Amino acid sequence: MTLVQMQPCSANANPVHRTVDDAMEAAGPQVCDDMTVEVALAVMASARTGHLLVCDEDGLCTGLVTQARLATVRDSAAYTDQVRLRDLLGDRGPVTSRLTTMAEAEHAMRYRRLDALPVVDEQGSALGVLALAR
Repeated sequence: MTLVQMQPCSANANPVHRTVDDAMEAAGPQVCDDMTVEVALAVMASARTGHLLVCDEDGLCTGLVTQARLATVRDSAAYTDQVRLRDLLGDRGPVTSRLTTMAEAEHAMRYRRLDALPVVDEQGSALGVLALAR
């Protein structure tokens, strides 16, 4: 499993001590957790992205949804057009700090089988996304 490096690492940086801040992508589209699955899929299509950061009414990141996960939910027998993103994420999805080491983040992503992980600041606002290489 290889993580994407979106920002160049300085020549003096020790690869063992690299943090998520060294490799995260820009935050990209952020949507409110009261959005329906259908609208979220439409936003993804128009933004040409495979994921959306989901925020609560206070603007704090509650997680990330992918196009694949939303398509699976939409295609399930239990789906209705009233399903909201907050129904999929529960209380709070997995997130990480920009100060987390790359080794710790990679381990967490492997353990949880995640392709992308939101990066948040100390207050919980989205800073970016750590994504696997394609």
